Amino acid sequence: MNHLIIIPTYNEAENIKSMADTLFSLYPEKSILVVDDSSPDGTGRIVNNLKSEYKNLYLLTQEKKSGLGKAYIKGLNWGLNNGFDLFTTIDCDFSHPPEAIKTAIELINKGADCACGSRYVPSGDTKETNWLKKYLSIGGNIYARVLLGRELLDWTEGFNTYTKYALEKIQLSTVESNGYVFQAEMKYKAIKGGCKVLEFPINFQERVAGKSKMDIKIITEAFFMLIKLKFSNI
Repeated sequence: MNHLIIIPTYNEAENIKSMADTLFSLYPEKSILVVDDSSPDGTGRIVNNLKSEYKNLYLLTQEKKSGLGKAYIKGLNWGLNNGFDLFTTIDCDFSHPPEAIKTAIELINKGADCACGSRYVPSGDTKETNWLKKYLSIGGNIYARVLLGRELLDWTEGFNTYTKYALEKIQLSTVESNGYVFQAEMKYKAIKGGCKVLEFPINFQERVAGKSKMDIKIITEAFFMLIKLKFSNI
């Protein structure tokens, strides 16, 4: 499969080179697409400089800060239009273990349409020490399971691998979410579309550098969007 790894960025100048170096050292045959939200810290400029070193590194720049969901949708559509048929989404801050992409690929090769990293399945874990973020995540996932069903234990985790078939079933043009609830909407629509969605354990780490993008607007969007998904005619 022609595999694209998508990294959304906003002010990740401290992390982007290390992430690109790590991913290409582990998966030199893969392609990486950075979708940058016009970071004022020069993240995009660093990626442009790295393109001379890595021929399979690509950059899309949003004209303004548009949010996580829009960045992923833009990146996934770019990948579909450029002949890719397998897509991994990963954060730039090393909270997701890059080496675990191997596990996702193994699940895809065994027939999964979506392979989702999970903090809450057996052997999964989170090293988040910010108690507010940690319990918002736990509470948010319990809330999601109550509303959307218990097929998954970690609806909001962003470390996921999708086949082209899954994206076609999800219908990217219908995805409305833009914050972290984007991940739940993608998984829910994949399940409702008949896709085989499997979780695998990951050890979620605190970000290496930079600042979290979590805010009250993102939390509010998640609360109401999950209700909307529950009662939508998908």
